[in-house]
Order: sequence, then structure tokens, then C-alpha cells
Amino acid sequence: MSVKTYDYIIVGGGSAGSVLANRLSANPKNRVLVLEAGLPDFKLDFRIHMPAALTYPLQGKTYNWWYESEPEPYMNNRRIYQPRGKVLGGSSCINGMIHIRGNAMDYEKWGRNEGLGDWDYSHCLPYFRRFEYSLSGTDGYQGNNGPLYLTEPDCNESPLFDAFFEAAKQAGYPLTSNVNGYQQEGFGKFERTTYRGRRYNAARAYVHPVRNRRNLTVRCLSQATRILFDGTRAVGVEFRRGKKLHTAHGGEIICCGGAINSPQLLQLSGVGNAGELAKLGIASVADLPGVGENLQDHLELYVQYACKQPVSMFPALKWYNQPWIGLQWLFGRKGAAATNHFEAGGFIRGNDQVEYPNIQYHFLPIAIRYDGSAPQEGHGYQCHVGPMNTDVRGHVKLKSADPLEYPSILFNYLSTEQERREWVEAIRCTRNIMEQPAFDCYRGEELAPGKDAQTDEEILDFVAREGESAYHPSCTCKMGYDDMAVVDKDLRVHGVQGLRVVDASVFPSITNGNIYAPVMMVAEKASDIILGNTPLEASSAPFYHKDRNGTAGA
Repeated sequence: MSVKTYDYIIVGGGSAGSVLANRLSANPKNRVLVLEAGLPDFKLDFRIHMPAALTYPLQGKTYNWWYESEPEPYMNNRRIYQPRGKVLGGSSCINGMIHIRGNAMDYEKWGRNEGLGDWDYSHCLPYFRRFEYSLSGTDGYQGNNGPLYLTEPDCNESPLFDAFFEAAKQAGYPLTSNVNGYQQEGFGKFERTTYRGRRYNAARAYVHPVRNRRNLTVRCLSQATRILFDGTRAVGVEFRRGKKLHTAHGGEIICCGGAINSPQLLQLSGVGNAGELAKLGIASVADLPGVGENLQDHLELYVQYACKQPVSMFPALKWYNQPWIGLQWLFGRKGAAATNHFEAGGFIRGNDQVEYPNIQYHFLPIAIRYDGSAPQEGHGYQCHVGPMNTDVRGHVKLKSADPLEYPSILFNYLSTEQERREWVEAIRCTRNIMEQPAFDCYRGEELAPGKDAQTDEEILDFVAREGESAYHPSCTCKMGYDDMAVVDKDLRVHGVQGLRVVDASVFPSITNGNIYAPVMMVAEKASDIILGNTPLEASSAPFYHKDRNGTAGA
């Protein structure tokens, strides 16, 4: 067993881990070790870098932990698939490349938590700006000099995009020029984390440019098995590389494994519910019952229509077209393979009682599932839709003390009256949009949910049968100071020293939209906290907030 010593040990070279690897090693005096269980991203095949091939890494276990939930009691006891990136760059290597910050009110809600005032919108916005390089320009809300490239789609490969935007207006919803700017509410183009027709993952943005720093060590294929403690101080990490166990000592240990791996590692190390850990033979270091609890995710499904005109992207699925599409991408980084398809969407409120949008849409000019299958042979289009501000809570818990055994994951989808009501609202609002005159010349048969899902009960039965995770697990090591909080405002684990968590698990509550951008913001902010830097100056930028009386304000 070999032993080495570092100033910082980052467990997980995913999205947050990549940010910290770069920022913490910027000072050559800091010795930084990154432990990543997966492969290095720069040695992988081209399909993980081709935007349109995003279904490929979701179908195998090469770059993917391939988690599944326990049978979900409100989803016909189905096990819900949950992919997580197992590769340098983490889930930024297998996600849909959609750049959504969340609503400003998400962070206002975080800031209202006792002791978390520095996590409100004014304090988070500067850190979004710091990592962004928006190639479409900036309106004062987005950054244009950060390491992560963002491109705005043209939405011109199909007239279905124009029909979608016009239908939204006809249904009474506004268009917004930037869902990451002043006003999220409404419909518009979705920026994406691509550059020159290629996926631009977190490792490419943060790790590749500094890989040769002498004080930065990145070890892939190295799975952490437990955190080592001297009393209540974290002093090192035990990790498996091949068939051998190794130990690295560090002045500070930073868990960046994500909403599933981070609570799993904490529990394996004796940080969690002491009573539950004792039953597995794990000695308690810190009795924190909130570790692995508070799991939140977005459930979504597809509302799909056949298209009466040959204007969708269905021909791109034909095998005889794919060689040409591949050649266009390989030699020109353009064509159908250069898009992530999630080019447009929006945020609306499903009722007049919510403070801000609670339903998200992604529009695609093709009818297709995440696994790449189409519901029928022919042209079609669809909306991905789902409620955002869920009150459903699940958990991640160990099944045994074996670090190689996957934990028990239960999301509890559809378990609350609020979520069931919002799902009915989501489907009815979607049909209202898709049945507007703008789609009359294109709209064929409703493929899903279909004519048999009309009543509230029939709609909920469809959701239970067909709903899928949007792959946004979060909040399992939540930040705060209540009885279920796991980390404080500086992301230090309560009850121990020398240990922090920096990833989606620390969210106090899930954000309104895709979670990759919020994870990057948390990591950027955490880097200043860890290094003791003066935080970026709080922003005074206003944001759109339409109250329940319909009055807009900032």
C-alpha cells in the first residue's frame, strides 16, 4: 500500500472536480490530487464528443455508472434508470449540453435559509459570469471571458422551431431573449456547452489546459473507497486502482462525486445516520442523519406528435444518411451531428399560485427517446416536459459496507399531491401550446400521451408508466444549519474537520432547469471559499419576478 501527501485531495474528477482541479492548483505551492473512478475523457472514441451522439454514452457502461432506483412505489414499481458520468469531466461528458442557470428565485430561496445569505442570486450571479464564455455576446448577465464555451443554436434546421415559438405566443406565453438573463419565464433558444460543433465538457474547459502543472496529479481509474479520519479530522483517502488499494494523505479532502457518490462515500466513511451505519458494521465518525436524504430530481416525459410534412429531423436516423452526417461532422464539425437537438424550450407557470415558473420544456424537431428509439417510422416532433419545483423527497442509502456495491436509490416520484397536480397541469398546458394554429399544417396524430389519456387519472397513469428521470439528482448533502443539513455555508461537513462536499448534492433545493450550470457555479464559488480569496462583488443586476397578482418586478 503506497502513501502520498497532498494539500488537497479532490474525490471525483467530474464537473465540480474539474473546476477545483484548475482553481486550487493555480498556486504552484498547492499540491493537488484528483481521484477519478472513470477513464480519461481525452482517450475516448469520437461519439462522446459528437453532440448528436449524446444517446450513445447513455446506452452503455463504459462512461456511465448506470444506476437504477429501487422499484418506485408510485411509478408501477418500475426501476428508473439514472446515468451518471464515470469519466474525467463526469456527467458533462454524457449530458444534453444544455446551459440553464435556473431561475433567480431559486437562489433567493437558497439565501432565505438561515445562514445562507451569501448564496442568494446577487452573490451567485458573478460566479456564473466567471466561468462562462458566451459566444453569442453578453447582455450584462452572461460572461464572455470564462473557460467554458457557450454557443447559441440557430434553430433553422426545421420550420418546426418557428411553429413552436409562434404557438407559445398564441397560447399567451412570452418569448424571452435569454432564459439565463433578466427573464427566464417564457420561450426561447437554449444555449449549449458546445464549441465548433463539439461537446465542450468540464475537463476540456478546466483540466486539459493545466494538465501539465507539476503540482496537479490526476489519477483516473481510481475509485475512492473511504475517507480516512484521525478522530474527527479527515486526513486521507483510501482508493482502489486496479486490484490494489492505495492511500493518499491530504490537508483537506473535497468530495465531488455528485448526488449519489458523495453521500455513499460519506456513509462508507462513518459520516451519516449512526444507527443505520451501525447495522452495516460501520463505526460512526459523525452522526449526520441528513447524509443521503433530501434526494431531489426532475421527472419528465415526452409529449409527441406525428408530423404531416417531411420537415423533421427523422431522416437523420436512417442508416443510409448517417455516413454522410458523420463525415460532415468529422471533417467540418457541422451538419446534423453538430447539434445537441435541445435547441429551444421554455419555462411557464402551470397555475397562478406559484411564485415563478414551475414547468420546463425542451422542444425537439423529431420524435425520439433518450435511448435513440423513435415511436414510429416517420416524421414527428415533441416536447420534453416536467415540473421543476418538486416537493418529492427521496434518499441514497448504503446496502452494505462494500464500496463496490451500488447504494439503494429511491426517488419517490409522484408521491405527493403537489407533484401529481402539477403533472396534470403540465400535460394540459403542453397540449394547449401544441394545439395552437401555428402547428395546424404540421400536426398529425398525438403519439403520446395519446387519445386514451384525457382525465386526470389517465394522465397520471401515463406518467407512472412512461415518466423518466431528467437526470438531475441533487440535494443529498444539503447546505444549511437545520437537523438534516450536511454542510455549512462554506461547504464544510458538519461535525468533522478537513472535509468538504462540492457538487449538486449540496443544493438546499433543486434549481429550475438543468443542473450542470448551477454545479459549475457552486464549484467556482467554492474555490474562492476554500482558498480564502475575497469573494466576487455581489451583483446589483435586477431580475424578472412576476408575483401572484401578475405584477412584474425585480
